[in-house]
Amino acid sequence: MISQADIQSLKDYVKGPSSQNQADSTVRLQVTHSNLKAHFMEIRLDLHMNVGSVKQKLMSHTGSSPGSMQLQLKDETGRLLSQLSEDSRLLGFYSPYDGCIIHVIDTDASSKSAAGWLEDTSKVQKYVMSDEDYAKRENTYKQYKLMKQKEDPEWTAEKELCMRKGIPYQAPKQSAKIDDDDYMSSEAGSLKPGSRCEVNPGGKRGLIRHVGRCQNLPKGYWVGVQYDEPVGKNNGTVKGVQYFDCLDGYGAFVRPDMVTAGDFPPVDDLFSDEDEI
Repeated sequence: MISQADIQSLKDYVKGPSSQNQADSTVRLQVTHSNLKAHFMEIRLDLHMNVGSVKQKLMSHTGSSPGSMQLQLKDETGRLLSQLSEDSRLLGFYSPYDGCIIHVIDTDASSKSAAGWLEDTSKVQKYVMSDEDYAKRENTYKQYKLMKQKEDPEWTAEKELCMRKGIPYQAPKQSAKIDDDDYMSSEAGSLKPGSRCEVNPGGKRGLIRHVGRCQNLPKGYWVGVQYDEPVGKNNGTVKGVQYFDCLDGYGAFVRPDMVTAGDFPPVDDLFSDEDEI
């Protein structure tokens, strides 16, 4: 009968450092694949396995058929050591050691791993429910929303959450439509491209890259800012028009009254603001 001590010993063995529990004929290898970007877990192989058996084992990890596999043995840096070209050869013949890489080349153009089919979820057809089918369902959010709006035409999910938390609800302010092409031109007059700046509220800092009107944005003057941190909304392009170039997520366009030019060194102050476009 197995004692509690035996069970604990087994657990300690399984959970212990792998180098202590490794048989002399076992080698720990990394796996890469010609069609896959995934980082595979370390795989343990016996040096007495032949290459054909290695391919069978790799099939369950990579999805590639053994018949379409070409295997390469590489060192830790990716330098090619040898081609594992003979299925009957034992793995030990090629002298792999812990940390080496087995690179799988899938030669089958119709393989499941080809063209990203095992990794790119955009290639998978998604189920889309029609409006008619959704309307037949019970206890949906849409039905709940319609019911609440019958009770209160100004109902919103935010208002409901405030009510449940017992805190006052303040409806968001509606921005007035601006018809003046020179809106905030005076505020923009003191802002020059190339100047350091701080954008408030929030104290986000960066570099002024554009000052002026912007096509496809509401009328008036805008300031294009390249932030020091990825707290922006774009890469200097807004609605298809490029005003400056920066990394995606570092650019934003704000009204001049939100921008103060001056000696503002970079700071790490990440936040978001709905007043940006």
